[in-house]
Amino acid sequence: MEFLLYLALVPALGVSAQWLAWRTGFPSILVLLLFGVMLGLFVQPDAFLAELTHGDQTAGSDLLFPLVALSVAVIMFEGGLSLKIGELTESGSASLRLVTVGALLSFVGNSVAAHYILDFGWQLSALLGAILVVTGPTVIGPLLRQVRPSRRVASTLKWEGIVIDPIGAVLAVLVYEEVLLQHSRPEFTSVLMSLTWTAIVGLALGCSGGALLTQALRRFWVPDHLHGVTALSLALLLFAISDRLAHESGLITVTVLGIWLTNQKHFDVEHIIELKENLRTLLIGCLFIVLGSRVNLADIGAIGLPGIGLVLALVFVVRPLSVYLSLLGSPLNYREQTFIAGLAPRGIVAAAVSSVFALGMESRTDLNIPGSDQLATVTFLVIIGTVAVYGMAAGPLAKFLRLADETSHGVLIAGADAWVRDFALELRNGNVPILLVDTNFNKISKARMEGIRAECVNILNEHVRDELDLAGIGRFLAMTPNDEVNSLALRECKIRFDSSQLYQLTFKTKHMSGRRGLTKNLMGRELFGEGLTYTRLSEMHAAGASMKSTNLTANYTYEDFLDKYGDEAVVMCALNPDRSLTINTIDSPLIPKAGQTIIAMVSVTPVPDGHAVRDADPTHPDPTHPEKTHPEKTPSDASTSNASDSEASTNV
Repeated sequence: MEFLLYLALVPALGVSAQWLAWRTGFPSILVLLLFGVMLGLFVQPDAFLAELTHGDQTAGSDLLFPLVALSVAVIMFEGGLSLKIGELTESGSASLRLVTVGALLSFVGNSVAAHYILDFGWQLSALLGAILVVTGPTVIGPLLRQVRPSRRVASTLKWEGIVIDPIGAVLAVLVYEEVLLQHSRPEFTSVLMSLTWTAIVGLALGCSGGALLTQALRRFWVPDHLHGVTALSLALLLFAISDRLAHESGLITVTVLGIWLTNQKHFDVEHIIELKENLRTLLIGCLFIVLGSRVNLADIGAIGLPGIGLVLALVFVVRPLSVYLSLLGSPLNYREQTFIAGLAPRGIVAAAVSSVFALGMESRTDLNIPGSDQLATVTFLVIIGTVAVYGMAAGPLAKFLRLADETSHGVLIAGADAWVRDFALELRNGNVPILLVDTNFNKISKARMEGIRAECVNILNEHVRDELDLAGIGRFLAMTPNDEVNSLALRECKIRFDSSQLYQLTFKTKHMSGRRGLTKNLMGRELFGEGLTYTRLSEMHAAGASMKSTNLTANYTYEDFLDKYGDEAVVMCALNPDRSLTINTIDSPLIPKAGQTIIAMVSVTPVPDGHAVRDADPTHPDPTHPEKTHPEKTPSDASTSNASDSEASTNV
């Protein structure tokens, strides 16, 4: 019963730790490791494994190893699914240098640091140096989403973080088999043959599996509901076969398989990616909890100052030197190279590989290598140290180098009709990053002439979404005339925006009875208020309503605003004093307050409360009144504008 409780606690703690990281902004893997170490204070997985195997510690290790290996395979497969070949046009040269020359320099630097700082023998130092070559894609990904550096830097780090993992794992295997097991200096010919065979097996099985699965899915040999599990099963099978033929070549196989699938053009893989992302999140949580629970705090304390010295050497000496030397003459400028040199956290692959080798050396009593019992502990110390340092320093470093988006409050808007352009213009004037997309070139041209950043593209096109520059943009508003297109656009953009930041105009047919209505689950967060459909807002604008930005103060409150413009005024959003944006929705109605600037669509004729005279000349507003206005269209002007926009953009 205790083992059952432990098995149930692992995923529960894994999810809880990642939720806590999301709420606090701390790196998730750091929180996971802390939860795992805390669990290890009360229960030890090794004790359960020994109990299951009747005291046979070797059998317990043999049981843990395949579970860890298969979990890492799933994580690497999902990583491969995120790599687009098109990104290499910007980052290909730099990424290649980092995973070849940079990896070799890191290996040498890590080994030297481990030898002189930890006083390890050269054999064990070389093994630890190879393990620490890998960075952490599971850590780099969340950090990149948090920091939001330039697209070229983000692409370079993502490719390095994923591709370097199988390279580092293979390098560690070569060191383990050629140096530790043979107790001799490796022969160049033997190493080259092993490396070549591993690469051939990994590449051949990965490409073959990708071609086979592509043909099976494009010819409809597999039903849709089995696509995800079929891809997962094939990845695990190929991983096991590949590892059987060449040790650790399985990581190459699953990475290549993922890259193949995500870059083929015959069918959509987003539903497969979604399954793998959910599974990866669960597995990362479980792995770090289990592996973290095996770490003994007393062992970490026994390493002491040398362990801290190793972390500092890796962060401030080895990583910068390997990056600057490998990127000499690369397209990246000095600021970009400096940020890359300042981001190399170790993650799940380093933890898993070190644990596997530690388990292997425990079962080999003939090795007798001093310090081998500290291999996994040192690796976990490096993971904790690098995640903590880079997690706290990445954001300030990116801002100092002027590589980070200072805000994610910007808005991507699908649709570019006249009233949408007016709304976007008010946001732009409020220093909110804006991007309009529409397939109607006439509307996009008008937006550009008004100074609004706009692209004539189809937001439903996957390749277009990948190429859009979304720096500083964290929200998506679907505001086209077509409800179905709005819903589809939101569903397609879920991979890039959190569901809480997906908005659309309320459905015209939402409340229809029978089969003509559209169901609530197809919608994002509904904008502005009940009944404010595209048709309603467009008609108000055509009748002369205009957009107005109004600063609320203690002397001019929201009640004063309503007294002037009436309840018919449509409050769309509010700009907060900290430059953030609060959007008015049906599920969370906006309650404007002093200090905010509200953007609203108001009638051309204010409510007759004594303020009407003040707006007699809208191009010269009363300087004592805290409002910003644009010259308001007359009904005839609005009709003319509408006529020029007559081509509805139903496919954006």
